[in-house]
Amino acid sequence: MDISYILNELGEDRSQYFNAVAPPIIQTSNFAFRKVDDMGKAFEDEMSGYLYSRGINPTVDILRAKLAALDGAEDALVFNSGAAAIFAAVLANVKSGDHIVSVKQPYTWAQRMFDVILPRFGVTTTYIDGTQVSNFAEAIRPNTSVIYLESPNSWTYAIQDLRAVATMAREKNIVTICDNSYCTPLYQRPVEMGIDISLQSATKYIGGHSDTVAGVISGSKSMMKKIFDSEYLNIGSGIQPFNAWLLIRGLRTLPARLEQSAQTTRKVVDYLKTHPKVETVIFPLDPGFPQYELAKSQMSGASGLLTIIYKAQERKEIVQFCEALKHIMMAVSWGGHESLVIPRCASIKEKDFNPAKKEHRMVRLYIGLESADYLIKDLEQAFLAG
Repeated sequence: MDISYILNELGEDRSQYFNAVAPPIIQTSNFAFRKVDDMGKAFEDEMSGYLYSRGINPTVDILRAKLAALDGAEDALVFNSGAAAIFAAVLANVKSGDHIVSVKQPYTWAQRMFDVILPRFGVTTTYIDGTQVSNFAEAIRPNTSVIYLESPNSWTYAIQDLRAVATMAREKNIVTICDNSYCTPLYQRPVEMGIDISLQSATKYIGGHSDTVAGVISGSKSMMKKIFDSEYLNIGSGIQPFNAWLLIRGLRTLPARLEQSAQTTRKVVDYLKTHPKVETVIFPLDPGFPQYELAKSQMSGASGLLTIIYKAQERKEIVQFCEALKHIMMAVSWGGHESLVIPRCASIKEKDFNPAKKEHRMVRLYIGLESADYLIKDLEQAFLAG
């Protein structure tokens, strides 16, 4: 399916809403029926029609159709945050006594679920270095029900061999879930590589304007129906129509924004690799990246997220650098129009800072839509301060 068709037409029936170019926001909680039997059918299967916007809503449906098509999936569900999407995807596929294999140091709220919430119900998790396929095979137990992946992750950009892990999991009837927030479906399509559930924070590139929070999961119709009928409806974490409309708007410009960010990132990476205060630049499509060949085989591109290891002996050097930036804002997340920075040492006390630990000296940069020269000038003056 052509991406231009997906972004501009799929799911949109303009004749149904006065031929408006932009779809309306169906800002309603409820839907009326003329016939009792029609209402009865909606009660039996809320996914089959419009009953209550906690479940299905026309504006949200347009977005679902587009996101599923982008992922090469049969269906998609949209949540009010990435954390909610993770929670539902995992919870729907575990029961008391089950075991999960997860890549080490996953997204904060995924790990909180694995470490704090699920153990209360007898579900355990084993964390592994996902860069080696053999580690998955060694960690799988007879009661393993889920393998949780992030490829790439959002600090070191460690990658898993998605095809190999998916094949291994299918043979053992284990559900695979992959966080694809870094790449978006434009640069990587886990479902087409055999992954059961592709997950992403739509807050980031899908929204693209830093004005809404959302999460997406996509996969087979049966898997989405399973999650919709239980976790999605019961937790009540579906996205609201206005936020769905903002994401539809964001999708219109997604390819252009990703390409602009990618071109600028390449120039910034080249600049940083030669800077005397930068020990290492970590970026998955840089030839120096340890998993570069695997990245090329799975990813058709990479956009704006990279990490530098700052040459510093003291925490205050990194602090001075980050606080000296004039145009690159210090904030979490990524994927919007604005460039951002976040130092790993923000969560490390001065007394605990150890320059021998490279992760203590990591600084993550997100490259937005500004020009490369504009950002490089800002980085240069900040390096002088640090």
